Amino acid sequence: MQLLWILLSTLLVSMVSLVGALTLAVKEKLLKAVLFLLVAFSAGALFGGAFLHLIPEAIEQGSQQSVFIFVIGGFVLFFLLEKYLYWRHCHDGVCHQHTFTYMNIFGDSLHNFIDGLVIAGSFAVSVRLGLFTTLMVIIHEIPQELGDFGVLVYGGFSRQKALFYNFLSGLCAFGGAILGYFLSHKIGGFSHILLGLT
Repeated sequence: MQLLWILLSTLLVSMVSLVGALTLAVKEKLLKAVLFLLVAFSAGALFGGAFLHLIPEAIEQGSQQSVFIFVIGGFVLFFLLEKYLYWRHCHDGVCHQHTFTYMNIFGDSLHNFIDGLVIAGSFAVSVRLGLFTTLMVIIHEIPQELGDFGVLVYGGFSRQKALFYNFLSGLCAFGGAILGYFLSHKIGGFSHILLGLT
């Protein structure tokens, strides 16, 4: 039953990658304004969820010291991934992205794989925590996937091709979910490591 919850939640998260289809009917100026608000909401939801639910749950399940080592390790790891996978620079308000389309697909695929791991680790603790984590991931993914879709279109992909590749990278969450499910059952305390990294 737990695997079914994980797979259904991962399917919901993967479907968010198709949110770019909504941009077909929206003017660019309105999209930019709404995207900024969605990103702010997403960041707040992630921080609130992590500090009010995930970290306390991980501390309750394991040692406080090891949880915070993984929390700090997670910050450093994802900072480095963001720094080197999404390389951008700006001059006078104009930003340039380098080899960004395929790098974006690779980075988003890795990101979605990690989302799958996080969802599986959360369900390994409880269904309630798994559902809460799924909701947080979905809230986070909406502006993320809109941005990814925009980057792919800006990089020269047709809207259909951008939707296809964005959805393909979204499916990588299934790999992470299945791996997370099996590792959390084979390695004692693995779900607590995932909660700390989350």
